[in-house]
Amino acid sequence: MIQVIIQTHNQEYKSVISTGHADYSEAGSDIVCSAASILLINTANSIEKFTDSFLGSDADDGVVTIVLKDHPGNDAKLLIDSMILGLESIQKEYGKNYLMIDYKEV
Repeated sequence: MIQVIIQTHNQEYKSVISTGHADYSEAGSDIVCSAASILLINTANSIEKFTDSFLGSDADDGVVTIVLKDHPGNDAKLLIDSMILGLESIQKEYGKNYLMIDYKEV
């Protein structure tokens, strides 16, 4: 299962951490894992390219991390909100056995 943790502080996004694999189907043809990965990586790339809120990101075998600067701007918030909308759509379509989204105040 993919677990996505959205970390916030005082109602501001701080980071997104995704771990695991969906195991919906075989590696290389897992559409749930592919869809979630594209949303996460595209969000990291978009925040880096189009905002001044990007602090860093990392993607390594089953782990994607996006870290924002303190007080991220509205553009970064919108991009993360859009990513969450996509992830929630995947979760609704395929179920919580494959993708879980949790929120954590830090």
